[in-house]
Amino acid sequence: MAPQRPRGAGVLDDTTALSPAPVPPRPGELYAALDLGTNSCRMLIAQPKGSGFSVVDSFSKSVQLGAGLEKTGRLSHGSMGRTIQALRICQQKLRRNKVRRMRLVATEACRRAHNAGEFIRRVKRETGLLLDIIKPQEEARLAVISCAPLVSRTTENLLVVDIGGGSTELVWIDLSEVPPRERPASIMRLHSGFGGGLSGEPSARVVDWISVPLGVATLRDQFSDVDDDAARFALMSWFFEENLSDFSPYHDTHKHEKFQIVGTSGTVTTVAACHLGLKRYDRTKVDGLSMTTEEIERVIRSYLALGPEGRRADPRIGQDRQALIMSGAAILQALMRCWPTDRLSVADRGLREGLLYAQMSGDGVLEDGEF
Repeated sequence: MAPQRPRGAGVLDDTTALSPAPVPPRPGELYAALDLGTNSCRMLIAQPKGSGFSVVDSFSKSVQLGAGLEKTGRLSHGSMGRTIQALRICQQKLRRNKVRRMRLVATEACRRAHNAGEFIRRVKRETGLLLDIIKPQEEARLAVISCAPLVSRTTENLLVVDIGGGSTELVWIDLSEVPPRERPASIMRLHSGFGGGLSGEPSARVVDWISVPLGVATLRDQFSDVDDDAARFALMSWFFEENLSDFSPYHDTHKHEKFQIVGTSGTVTTVAACHLGLKRYDRTKVDGLSMTTEEIERVIRSYLALGPEGRRADPRIGQDRQALIMSGAAILQALMRCWPTDRLSVADRGLREGLLYAQMSGDGVLEDGEF
């Protein structure tokens, strides 16, 4: 935000106070979170602030680590090279900011690749960074706690959906026994595990969770041989829905007035930005936005009408997202068909934010209060 000029600026007198220069954070106060996914490498460096945190530095780049993984079962030489180049930049930022507390994780692509161990060792050798390949349950849990600030006090049943590059995590949470004011905080307490909070505290209860090994990149690759754009989209949406059959709340189609779906992913935020007609992405307008099913469908229909060439040229979608937007939209459409609500809460947050919250909550450096 640009600095605001005080009233009467330009004249200094004894009633005018100069604002002190911002105090740089001490290295011991900084935390870092790095998320290496199937498609992107993203990092945040932040310091605790009240019940949340403020971002000091960040990094995001499409590295396509999982390119070709569906066919070969291995990370390619080119994708590993691109990723290590990005990780070198992250390492420089960590060193420059003197970060001591960090969590650096890899997800689905490294979980599935036969040569993931070789890649992790190469990363350590060439960048000094030690990546931790986390299990699907931890990925789902971190996505959930990142969304705690967006949970409505009226919500009794919550579904958090994290659409990634290589997998999609869904977590269904029962908050009906938690007092309304405590519901966001009870989500945050899941940082220690899906077992709930401490004894005597109101606890969010995880009813069911699933990690579907289909994300925007892997689902696209499954149907890359289908030439017709609309047919490919319909097949992707149907196929993803078929893979949800083992998720137990799936069969509960009764309408819930106090049910909330929170979606977190580049797909969800891109659809939201297109719905708002933003020429330039603005996180403050997207994060926390509520969209109806009809609004989501209208955006998806506009993508289909554009066709592949039109989507490639559309600045609202962006070059990094255009190749993946229809597989993500297919997942989003399937999700909105399956559950008892006609609204989706949009979260411009995810694994990185969850990693930061988990570290800071574990260290006890976050204050009580509104997130």
